[in-house]
Amino acid sequence: MDPHYPPEAERFRKEVKAFLDDHLPAGWQGIGALDPDAARRFTADWRNTLYQEGLLAPSWPKEYGGAGLSPLEQVVAAEEFYRAGVPTGGPNDDFSIQMVGNTILHWGTEEQKRYFLPRALSGEHVWCQGYSEPNAGSDLANLATRAELDGDEWVINGQKIWTSMAHVANWIFVLARTDPEATKHKGITFFLVPMDQPGVEVRPIKMMTGWSEFNETFFTDARTPKDHVVGAVNAGWSVAMTLLGYERGEAAATFPIMFRTELDRLLDLARSTGAAGDPLIRQRLAWCYSKVEIMRFLGMRTLTKFLAGGEPGPAESSFKLYWSEYHKVVTELAVDILGAAAMAPSGRVATAFRADDVGAPNDSASWATTFLMSRAGTIYAGSSQVQRNIVAEMVLGLPKEPAVASQKGSWRQAQAG
Repeated sequence: MDPHYPPEAERFRKEVKAFLDDHLPAGWQGIGALDPDAARRFTADWRNTLYQEGLLAPSWPKEYGGAGLSPLEQVVAAEEFYRAGVPTGGPNDDFSIQMVGNTILHWGTEEQKRYFLPRALSGEHVWCQGYSEPNAGSDLANLATRAELDGDEWVINGQKIWTSMAHVANWIFVLARTDPEATKHKGITFFLVPMDQPGVEVRPIKMMTGWSEFNETFFTDARTPKDHVVGAVNAGWSVAMTLLGYERGEAAATFPIMFRTELDRLLDLARSTGAAGDPLIRQRLAWCYSKVEIMRFLGMRTLTKFLAGGEPGPAESSFKLYWSEYHKVVTELAVDILGAAAMAPSGRVATAFRADDVGAPNDSASWATTFLMSRAGTIYAGSSQVQRNIVAEMVLGLPKEPAVASQKGSWRQAQAG
């Protein structure tokens, strides 16, 4: 791992900063300083600016709508965008570009790349994710949604849950079982499915934060063309894991910056409330500081791997596990610092899934809603329990966790004996 950027990266950083200076309004403080309606308008306009400049997917080849930048330049751009408090895309672009776009770039046919990638960038196609099911959340390989080939189309039946932003999407990437006789991780296929059809129904889920970004999605004889399979039929598990690797790996560039910025806000809160005078609070703040610094080096390790030509893999699970468990602790500390104010929070509620947006006011409502959402961080994108198993089995080479069926068999044998 090299913790230093080469000179060419710093030269490009100056170009990114000049771009931001040229395109951001005077007195810009970050998107968190805007009210929700203004933030939505800004995000839509800013996304269009990035699209016109080829910066929605900076490292994609130019023939697919990207800027053709190196992976290192993409990292530098992501860092500076976050520091400036501007989004790198629209609300669904984590799914449209970072996840399914990169996965199509990795696994897709040339026809799929030329059709789907430019449309993801233009916004004609808005994507969401069809992975989790009521009985297959953390145990994703236990999914029950089925797909059967009918002539030149696949027919899909089943249910997905926690489909973030599905209510505004018009395409969904779906894992479905295409060989019910195969073992769990086999017989699964990765599909690209249009949502604008009678066989797809989306039902919003109300959360305790008051939001409804999560949804249930039902497929009843929904159809997608035969060639809308990414990778091989019955070999979708490898494709799915590549996608999760992109989801977890690209976070290495911005999450350490995000959480350090959030910790600086918390330090300001501790000073303003007088909590910084409590030695136990200071000790907990110091612990958080050490964890954010470790996160920075974990992120650099991942980035060094990618910049050397490595691909996302199971090792990226350690980073996801690390930040989600850390965020639960630091937001608990924020609530303790607020004290009684956390029970009746006031001000602007947090609008981001993880740390609140750059520029957000440092008030009780921001921290209280961030605290609530941090609990979900140990579940979505793979629960902490699953991440620990992946790291243990696939990175450290430890023995696999005993299957439930074998445990039951052992119990029965013991009873019979």
